[in-house]
Amino acid sequence: MKLAPRSSSSRRALLLGGVAAAALAIGGGAWWRSSRTRPNRAFPFSLTEEEWRARLTDEEYAILRDSGTERAFSSPLDGETREGTYTCAGCGNPVYSSEHKYDSGTGWPSFTQAVSDDAVGERPDPKLLGLAIEIYCANCGGHLGHVFEDGPPPTGRRHCINGIALDFIPAPA
Repeated sequence: MKLAPRSSSSRRALLLGGVAAAALAIGGGAWWRSSRTRPNRAFPFSLTEEEWRARLTDEEYAILRDSGTERAFSSPLDGETREGTYTCAGCGNPVYSSEHKYDSGTGWPSFTQAVSDDAVGERPDPKLLGLAIEIYCANCGGHLGHVFEDGPPPTGRRHCINGIALDFIPAPA
């Protein structure tokens, strides 16, 4: 019996699942740190590494400055349903709106788009073999998460964001 070839999306899902499992195993299940550096450019909000360490918790530093990934389903922001704005936990830059948030079932806060075209930057993520695009804060360069091309309309994109990288500001009542 000849088996049908796997689709490229099935191979991609299998590969990403393996990478995620390895990341959790390496990181002890809490978060995964990467040795990859942030985008090589200047940002409007800039601190020394010592200032970042003083400003951020260990978990925030691991995500925002070391490009780590938090454990799936560990962020309270994944289930946040109130109206409001999500800001970068590193610098306070507004990056996402509740208007574009949806439940992707992945265990991370997910959005169809950023709050504006210039709120975040994107670049291929070499640690995921080019299968994902990294999302970073355009104001400070902090790693937020990744964008995938499997989201709902109208964009078809899923911004899969680490909750630790975000602060939530509820809309006024």
